[in-house]
Amino acid sequence: MLRRLFDRNDNLAILIAGIFSIIIGIGVARFAFTGLIPPMIDDYLTIKFVGILASLNFAGYLAGSIFSVFIKNINIKVYFYRFGIVLAIVTTFILAYSKDDTLWMIGRVLGGFAGAMCLVVGSAIVMQKLKIESKTKAMGIHFSGIGFSILTTDLIARYVLSLGYTWEDAWSVLCIYAIVLSFYAMYILSFDKEVKQAQIKQKFDFTIFTPFVILLIMAYFAEGVGFVVQATFLPDIINNLAGLEGYGSLTWTLVGIAGIPSCIIWMRLAHKYGSVNIIIIALLLQAIGILIPAFTTNIYLNLLSGVLYGGTFIGLVALFMNLGGQLSNGNPVVLMGALTTSYGIGQVIAPLYSIYFIEKYGNYDYALYLTALIVLGGVFLLFIAKKFEKDKI
Repeated sequence: MLRRLFDRNDNLAILIAGIFSIIIGIGVARFAFTGLIPPMIDDYLTIKFVGILASLNFAGYLAGSIFSVFIKNINIKVYFYRFGIVLAIVTTFILAYSKDDTLWMIGRVLGGFAGAMCLVVGSAIVMQKLKIESKTKAMGIHFSGIGFSILTTDLIARYVLSLGYTWEDAWSVLCIYAIVLSFYAMYILSFDKEVKQAQIKQKFDFTIFTPFVILLIMAYFAEGVGFVVQATFLPDIINNLAGLEGYGSLTWTLVGIAGIPSCIIWMRLAHKYGSVNIIIIALLLQAIGILIPAFTTNIYLNLLSGVLYGGTFIGLVALFMNLGGQLSNGNPVVLMGALTTSYGIGQVIAPLYSIYFIEKYGNYDYALYLTALIVLGGVFLLFIAKKFEKDKI
């Protein structure tokens, strides 16, 4: 068993290394920030600055995601993947050892770019290295790493804080955690020798942008908005509800737990009932989760909002991207780039309008109303799109 774990060509080792990569680039360099927002606001940050940092982070991720789509050579992908791992760790050190606003802003942009290298490029390497008949199912296991990334980084940060240490100490421990995982991840997700790869030139086929595809891209923008508001503010949203002070961390933990199996479950449902139908159901559940904190202070319902969020956002990314792959006519670069850009623009915009409403009204309600409305707009677009679909997709 131990030999398998250190075999670069073993499927189990590859999947573990892929999950470790996601934990470093998405967990430590991105989602840990959300869990640590409450103590950072008490000591250093303002909610306005939190929104700006979140927007910058997603702008960096958007740039990295688009850039990664055009890296064709697998050997070059390995170099950028390793660069992303190192960059994720370095930018996290900034949060632990500096309180310079400019450095934080630069760090969050670069941390977002690093996250794209770890997730998007890392996933491409995992896909290339896997020697398994059903890569789709295996990649479902790989993307469960997003849930693990939220859960493990949150538990580590909470444990450090529970011992009486500061949020800076929590960042330091998370850096050490990322460094330990990075050695294994970078060792496994590489090749024993340079991979010879034929250069395949593909023309941009703009005929794939049918009315159905355009509506799908617009709906993915709505999901980008729906994803980011809770990804940025959820613990603080819960902590600001009357009687629920301190429950934000537990809600965020539930997000991670719910996220672990979600991708596998949603993909299986899509295979059975059609992708568009399942995307609509997932978006509706996400909208309900978004609205719960705006309408009730019931502890159980608000914990459910965390479960609904964690249980939908990872699956929705997989559902949209998988459907995009099916519609790309064997040339996914243009369509994947369009989908990623649309989603990323939603991610960048949402924190900015959120801080406007928070500062104007003193609570999160109006930000949640608008976010849910945009997600429901995505549902509406998909119902229209269904009129254009000829096959069950």
